[in-house]
Amino acid sequence: MKGYFFTFEGIDGCGKSTQLSRTAGALRARGANILVTREPGGPPISEKIREILISPDNSAMFPETECLLYLAARAQHVREVIKPAVERGQIVLCDRFEQATFAYQGYGRGLEVPFLKDINSFAAGGISPDITFIFDIPVELSQERLSRIGKGKDRMESEGAAFFGRVREGYLNAARLSPGKIRLLDGSKGLDELTGEILGIIEARIAGQDAGQYE
Repeated sequence: MKGYFFTFEGIDGCGKSTQLSRTAGALRARGANILVTREPGGPPISEKIREILISPDNSAMFPETECLLYLAARAQHVREVIKPAVERGQIVLCDRFEQATFAYQGYGRGLEVPFLKDINSFAAGGISPDITFIFDIPVELSQERLSRIGKGKDRMESEGAAFFGRVREGYLNAARLSPGKIRLLDGSKGLDELTGEILGIIEARIAGQDAGQYE
């Protein structure tokens, strides 16, 4: 039985993690075999790289270093967790994946996106999401939500509004270029409405290739 791979993306504070959790719960309630994971992170090696990437202590990190660390974490993540799960027939829901690299390290940091796509292909080993959900919100709403949470900001969250504006444009451009594989959703909508949209898209995708997945 073929598995599926869905990723949840957007600027910080967009609500992607909340929607991933809600979607996973709803799918499990319907009998689906779900694996939830995240980037950077997942297996122990990738989680250790995550600690380096998000630590405010590493503010002197160069964009090239940041990029390579993200891709090193992804290479391990794909081979140890994502690919085996898909091959077992599971539905993998991942908090960030390749589009985060193109948006954050490409548009945000100014690295060349075509080059990032090439090295991402090497790191991801041929694995690409069936569908990527991008939750779009204005940068002002992102900053407001992060402020309301009240937790200390990690290294990436500490970037200013201009940085997140560039990242958002990267996500919007990706959605314009790949409307079939990337679904742009309004992250300011109500929780239930958004979850319903996501479930509808996932179920339609699965029904189109394997109507008996839930049976």
